[in-house]
Amino acid sequence: MSKVDTAWLRMDTEANLMMIVGVWSIRPRITLAALRERVAERLLKYPRFRQKVVEDALLGAQWVADRQFDIARHVVAEVPLPLPGESREQVLRERVAELCSQPLDHDHPLWQMQLIEDMGDGSSALICRIHHCIADGIALIAVMLSITDGGKAPPDRAAGPEGQEAHEGDWLLDAFLRPMTSMTLKAIGMTGKGMARGVDAVMGGATPVDSSLEMARMGYQAVSDVAAFALMPDDSHTRLKGKPGAAKTVAWDDSLALDEVKAVGKALGASINDVLLACAAGAIGRYLADRGEDPAGKEIRAMVPVNLRPLEDAWQLGNRFGLVPLVLPIGIANPIERLFAVRARMSELKGSFQPVMAFGLLSVAGLLIKPVQHAMLNIFARKATAVMTNVPGPAEPLKFCGSTVEKVMFWVPQSGDIGMGVSILTYAGRVQFGLITDRGLCPDPEAIVANFAPEFEKLLLLSLMLPWADA
Repeated sequence: MSKVDTAWLRMDTEANLMMIVGVWSIRPRITLAALRERVAERLLKYPRFRQKVVEDALLGAQWVADRQFDIARHVVAEVPLPLPGESREQVLRERVAELCSQPLDHDHPLWQMQLIEDMGDGSSALICRIHHCIADGIALIAVMLSITDGGKAPPDRAAGPEGQEAHEGDWLLDAFLRPMTSMTLKAIGMTGKGMARGVDAVMGGATPVDSSLEMARMGYQAVSDVAAFALMPDDSHTRLKGKPGAAKTVAWDDSLALDEVKAVGKALGASINDVLLACAAGAIGRYLADRGEDPAGKEIRAMVPVNLRPLEDAWQLGNRFGLVPLVLPIGIANPIERLFAVRARMSELKGSFQPVMAFGLLSVAGLLIKPVQHAMLNIFARKATAVMTNVPGPAEPLKFCGSTVEKVMFWVPQSGDIGMGVSILTYAGRVQFGLITDRGLCPDPEAIVANFAPEFEKLLLLSLMLPWADA
């Protein structure tokens, strides 16, 4: 296992498990037998999903074929019992929240699917849990697409002992020691394949890494960037910051139409991302105000993943992403002013020459002894309130086992003592807004989610009030 993936493996804590959790809403409902058949045909073409992790004091963590692999252990049926008066959505929310706090079995491959065959309305719900050491979000999107109807299987690859992919390299040293400042700047400033190719060009440059002078310069750059992160001021204290516990709770909303978000962004000279982030900041600020906490003048920081891999290589699995800090102006009540502030912050990230080497810090922390690891990860808790990710999904609804995947939702894990994860996904013409919070710090994330659409409606109304261009 690469050092990067080993880091994510060892970052599990009692409060925050490093699992990516997702839900598909499928109509008409599917059967457990059909699901197991599809998983056997498609998902298990990735050797990683048949491999468990074995840790050794000398050799580190290794991927080893699970000789006792049983698909019935990993693909199971669930029949959650609703309490009186509970809706189907409440039942699903509670089950997802429970699973977010339950560790995966380390004696076997670190993933599981739970199928609720009948949600009571003719649909099924598929809950997937995958440990972050297996893959990052971009790679898991490729996996998701490959198991759908008509999905493309991963390319054949040469295999080494125990089925380990021979081509997989350990790129932590390159990613951490090479000039990460310019690399991250290129990554943030570009998108899609261009971004990834720019990153790979920097990481795979001709400069000899074993040159003593070059190593010294790179080491100095790395230390400087980590120091810049350590000296970054803490973000504002709110009720959303504190010591999280093991219990989680989740919420989601999919009421926004993507075309409307695009129209508002065009009218106000902002990107889709700017609009959605401004709505998220407004929803959090409104939540705090409703609970008697004045958000005026406050800002919270979210750690945002940045893809560092060519999209055509997503099938290789593993983790190849960085993190950058984004300040959310939750204390700005005026929606237009807040949107422009978010746009300015995003522009600062794109043009900054001192981006934070959070990726390297996280990776190194995961390889250290637990007390030191915990101390390093808590730097993030002081500097940030949330982990936030925004993923573009398929424009058309996916098909799975002959049925339609109506909704796709997911929740990101939080590291250290961070107690909130915000997930924004565009899928089939709609915006899916997901939130996971610590039950002690924020027991009612549905209240934040409920503010998301009203914040957008404010921007929509103001956009309609702008002068119309002459026909």
